[in-house]
Amino acid sequence: MDEARTHVPVLYDQVLAGLSVRPGGRYVDATVGGGGHAAGILRASAPDGRLLGLDADPEAIAFAERVLHPFGERLTLQVANFRHLAQVATALGFEQIDGVLLDLGLSSRQLADGSRGFSFSQDGPLDMRFDPTQGLRAADLVNSLSEVELADLLWRYGEERFARRIARAIVAARPLLTTAHLAEVVTRAVGQGKHKGARERIHPATRTFQALRIAVNDELTALAEALPQARDLLRPGGRVAVISFHSLEDRLVKRFFQDEARDCLCPPEMPVCVCGHRASLRPVNRRPIRPGDQEIAANPRSRSARLRIAERLAGSEA
Repeated sequence: MDEARTHVPVLYDQVLAGLSVRPGGRYVDATVGGGGHAAGILRASAPDGRLLGLDADPEAIAFAERVLHPFGERLTLQVANFRHLAQVATALGFEQIDGVLLDLGLSSRQLADGSRGFSFSQDGPLDMRFDPTQGLRAADLVNSLSEVELADLLWRYGEERFARRIARAIVAARPLLTTAHLAEVVTRAVGQGKHKGARERIHPATRTFQALRIAVNDELTALAEALPQARDLLRPGGRVAVISFHSLEDRLVKRFFQDEARDCLCPPEMPVCVCGHRASLRPVNRRPIRPGDQEIAANPRSRSARLRIAERLAGSEA
């Protein structure tokens, strides 16, 4: 059975339509994950379209190699963080492309693998690194940062309103080495039922795990670095699509698209433009595209997904 067909990724149809995938096009899936979006792009760009798939997680690339093997030489895969998008794409012959996708969510496989430490529902070591060979683990942060530093991290990256209370509880419970232990400490600190999401109650440890994962992988900085690289790789009329799963990511993408749609970024009090900035993108959708009730029912993890798309303007090439 075609594994790529059995896994339907978030906002699948909307991504393919938003990228305007066409036969013969050249595309980059900068977060190839389970290969679902990549497979759709390759099918829609047949018979001679090409795709470069990147992922910071070596296990994701190994899985994608198996899933996407039938597409043969039309596919190129590379272990790489999308913060290095331009360097890797150019080296592999993917400059002047027709579309680039960044799906910022965790894959189901990452969440289901307790050994990766991403999920409070799967007990395992407190790791959370996309690339298990690089950088500090979540355990290194929770066991070494001061209470003030932990509270700041939880507030900045998780928008956790109980950040101080949770940080105090973490410091008192050290050392914390497993996801189950951390989730238990957070739940005791804030109590069951304290957190509510936009559509349903969420686990008390959700924002703590989000904040630690973002910090471990330096995700917001990587995204801020990747967006202008994605823009510069696009040919006129090419499109960049970004799926975000929390407000921090979405605000960053929204602000970038808005700024790149303007000819001047000078403060309002400046009498004349001195920045020299020129518009390079046209937002395709003013409001983020959200999954419908049917998709959310089939895949509850999709409920917070937001898709924004922008198109490269003609005459804006560097």
